[in-house]
Amino acid sequence: MAAEEGLDVQQIVNEIIEHLSHSHNQMARMIDSKRHVVVRMAEVVKAIPDNNPNFGGTEGLLTSTQSLLGGIVSYLTTIAELQETLAAQLTFTVRELRLEEDE
Repeated sequence: MAAEEGLDVQQIVNEIIEHLSHSHNQMARMIDSKRHVVVRMAEVVKAIPDNNPNFGGTEGLLTSTQSLLGGIVSYLTTIAELQETLAAQLTFTVRELRLEEDE
């Protein structure tokens, strides 16, 4: 009976780890797509001439700068959220495995 319960707990832990792995894969894909956006925006910024660029005046320059910075902040925020999620899920998984070992 105890062996069956241990097997059931192990199966549940394995399923949780499988779902976490899938979740992490999806988050990594999202971060990668955001990274591509940030890289492209950086390429656009690099292509801007250093002297006498025309951005549609100060208002156009401010709008473009805000858009670029917004993309960078969004990318960095996503990375931070991924790290927090990974840490929380790893903590949960380790706790479950320790509980199983104690039994």
